[in-house]
Amino acid sequence: MSEHLHPRRLLPLFVSALLTACTTVPAPRPATTTSHPVQPVAAVAPAAVASSPAEAASAPTDDSNVWDRLRGSFQMADCDGDPAVLSWAQRYTRDPQHFEQQVQDALPKLIYVEQVASEHGVAGEFAFLPWIESGYRPIPGRSGRPAGMWQIMPATAAAMGLRVNGRYDGRLDVQSTADAVMKLLSRYYDEFHDWRVADYAYNAGEYKARQLVQGHGLPPATPVIPHWPVHNVTREHLTKLLAMACVVRQPERFNVSLPVLAPSQHLVKVQLPHSMPLARAADKAGMPLGTLKELNAAFRNDIADTSVASYLMMPASHAQQFNDALLDPAMAGETTDGGFADHAAANEADPLPSPDVAKPERATHSLTHRVAQGETLWQLAHRYSISVGDLQRLNHLQGQAIHPGQLLKISSSQ
Repeated sequence: MSEHLHPRRLLPLFVSALLTACTTVPAPRPATTTSHPVQPVAAVAPAAVASSPAEAASAPTDDSNVWDRLRGSFQMADCDGDPAVLSWAQRYTRDPQHFEQQVQDALPKLIYVEQVASEHGVAGEFAFLPWIESGYRPIPGRSGRPAGMWQIMPATAAAMGLRVNGRYDGRLDVQSTADAVMKLLSRYYDEFHDWRVADYAYNAGEYKARQLVQGHGLPPATPVIPHWPVHNVTREHLTKLLAMACVVRQPERFNVSLPVLAPSQHLVKVQLPHSMPLARAADKAGMPLGTLKELNAAFRNDIADTSVASYLMMPASHAQQFNDALLDPAMAGETTDGGFADHAAANEADPLPSPDVAKPERATHSLTHRVAQGETLWQLAHRYSISVGDLQRLNHLQGQAIHPGQLLKISSSQ
């Protein structure tokens, strides 16, 4: 969700009024299956109760055809539907090598989001929502500001049922946010019968979208980007979404190759038998701590606390190793992992610190951002709730010109 209009994004607690007469016939809801069947999002059973390692971790089937599945699930206009869509597609791919690396880095989460979108019958274009919002990065939230790769506001998170407190921020949970957002988009489509309006509702707020439909009726098929009185950010949000779909439709048109990901690197959900430090979980899984933390950024205090979330996200191959480690007889007596489970349970009764107080990672590390194609200093300032002047000062910039690949400092070490 674009942070410029987040205050209008509270989910209403009332039943919406009947829509006025539409200018177009509502499109039928697309089927949840395509000619490319999608495997369900994999989940890994807790090793402590699995009868064998093979049952403990079931690696997903080959998803190298994710791009074919996406093309088959797109529901909106193609590259030539609007000149602005083609323009943004060209901007994204101006540096093909840089674009391909960005996609490669995002691919584990992109594949996961695509699977969840398919399960909810949501148009495939919305698998790119985190690309538009955050580049699939788990952006931490400041006081009252959006957070996570979907850029969700605190109040919206509460309405979605996402828990946010001093130890855990559900907006940064890959699994629960993907499911919550796709449920939301599915509901928007059921109400508005147009995926473009669903995107406007996500960006500008459901109430605003309902007002537009009541005042103007549903937009006709053309122009692809509706000529509605909305903020330029909202119009551009839809344009960027269609632009990413455009590149996936015709990568050869933009001289790019779409990467694939080995099934062993696909994300799966691993059930935890008890709480444990993320450092210990990373050791058991045989993966870098930084990578595990990035995939499970919702845990604010570097402890996987089962009282708030009983699972971790990790690549399938590491999930197998994690479960194998827990099945090791040497680990048989390990029930609370050094007392962390008991400690977490004891804390559950204590008053929770506000999100403003619990900022252990931001307090000790500088926050940086790698500039993506088409990003501006103004957009980054709004995304990170910082002034343009502060960005210029931190990075010794004389003007507002920035270029793709440039590493910008967003905050200094404290």
